[in-house]
Amino acid sequence: MTNKYKSNYDKSPVVVIDEREVIISGWDRIISKIKEDQPQKIVIECYHGVAMNLLVAKLKLHFSEGIIFSTERGFRKETLMNEFLQPFLTEDRIFGRMYDLNLEVYFDASELNKMRKEWHQAKGVKIAIGVGASLLCLDPDLFIYADMPRWEIQKKFRKGILGNVGSSNVGEDFFRLYKRAYFCDWRACDRMKRGTFSSWDFILDTTLDEKPKLLPVKNLVMGLEKCVQQPFRLVPFFDPGPWGGQWMKEVCDLDRSVSNYAWCFDCVPEENSLLLKFGTEHIEIPAINLVFFQSEKLLGTHVVNQFGKEFPIRFDFLDTMGGGNLSLQVHPLTGYIKKHFGMDYTQDESYYFLDAGEDAHVYLGLRDGIDPTTMMADLENAQKGEMVFPADKYVNKFSVKKHDHILIPAGTIHCSGKNSMVLEISATPYIFTFKLWDWGRLGLDGLPRPIHLDHGREAIQWDRNTHFAENELINAIEIINESDEVKEERTGLHALEFIETRRHWFSTKVSHHTEGNLNVLNLIQGNCALVESPTQSFEPFEVHFAETFIIPAAVGPYVISPSGDAIGSRCATIKAYIRNNI
Repeated sequence: MTNKYKSNYDKSPVVVIDEREVIISGWDRIISKIKEDQPQKIVIECYHGVAMNLLVAKLKLHFSEGIIFSTERGFRKETLMNEFLQPFLTEDRIFGRMYDLNLEVYFDASELNKMRKEWHQAKGVKIAIGVGASLLCLDPDLFIYADMPRWEIQKKFRKGILGNVGSSNVGEDFFRLYKRAYFCDWRACDRMKRGTFSSWDFILDTTLDEKPKLLPVKNLVMGLEKCVQQPFRLVPFFDPGPWGGQWMKEVCDLDRSVSNYAWCFDCVPEENSLLLKFGTEHIEIPAINLVFFQSEKLLGTHVVNQFGKEFPIRFDFLDTMGGGNLSLQVHPLTGYIKKHFGMDYTQDESYYFLDAGEDAHVYLGLRDGIDPTTMMADLENAQKGEMVFPADKYVNKFSVKKHDHILIPAGTIHCSGKNSMVLEISATPYIFTFKLWDWGRLGLDGLPRPIHLDHGREAIQWDRNTHFAENELINAIEIINESDEVKEERTGLHALEFIETRRHWFSTKVSHHTEGNLNVLNLIQGNCALVESPTQSFEPFEVHFAETFIIPAAVGPYVISPSGDAIGSRCATIKAYIRNNI
């Protein structure tokens, strides 16, 4: 590795909201708070993944006189549920179609009506709990929303302790569990979350089963409002992979006993958490809540008009230092992804090289003069195990070095090679990767990794050849402004893509402005930098090497300068935002 920065990467960044101790921690204190005003009708609406058995057990222990209505009783029979969802799930192991219905369709209508009647007739304290609990009672005395970040759900899938909503498929193949959650369960739960938010009294954090935390929704709203007035970071998560490397272990100070780390997702609000600190405690919530409930101030009007309540920019790491090649892959064009999967935009992306070994390289675009029919036949034979796919025969292989920027519009065949550290800057729908060849490897589960040649054949743009790659995709860098102490460069993305990126080299303060547009940045060189408001509208915010940080659209002007032991040295950031001309 060529990196020389000491490890100061913050793996648990918090957003300080207030000095008051308003978070209620621990089951005993939480139950006491619930009982405080003697509510008779309590709704605890749950996101997928909340530990229902534990939650019900705690309630029964403290509400021995109450009647608990668990929504699990009301779900459709599993066979009927599977039949209903099949058009959205398909037979594919990975891909489905985006689900556009509400959570109520997960329930058997007659059983749900029966439960509503029983609820209405019940006397005394009654508690509706579970996914869809708010369907039983429209006028609760107390409404609690129990939330769960999606990364935690995925970890439960892998541990074999969680299935899909209304299903007994615990322990099923992870890819199929994730597929149904991604295309169906989470979409329905998100609609319920957005639709009930105005009714919440409290949000319940059960990320750690035995360390629950309860926060009044008025404080949650204050926290979300404060987030979008200042720079902040999401909680990153790291994951091993069959091609993973060793770079992040050192730079991000990770567990050295783990074999490798392949991915780091540090700016994917659909997956990441957000830590809000009140007094000495913090509460963990899904970062997507900020996107849902502070859309305009976070994203900006232009972005909301284009993408709705979705965060369209993703920053993540791909570490192959001491590892292997990524899979040879391609992403679909927008028309294809919309027709087959119900998505409105696709995964245009780029590779920014934070570090690179002497032999680092990238596969990018097709070689001039190759025959598509012969290439696809070789891919099919390789998938059958009859041959090793000769990637170098069909795909360009370019050497890369630190700070190179490779542009990858959808439809371009590509693959980052071994011994490199990639900051991937892309559009968000990252699940839609069509693997063409995986170098004969197995996944960490011991099974062949999914290959999608049928989709890939349709996605590959066969005119993305050597000339196209060399002239339009490799270091298409344009100097915008330059002085002795600051240089601003346009580094991409490609004209076919909707994300603009700007790189700033600086040894003094450099001025930025959101112009009413979401900004996402990473400190790509320098040990430490300080983000400040020229109008003192937010507290100075310190960032470290390789950390991704978000500047909400509402922030407006901000300045970044070297800080700490980086003062006097040359630092650099790369900034991404949505173009205004799309």
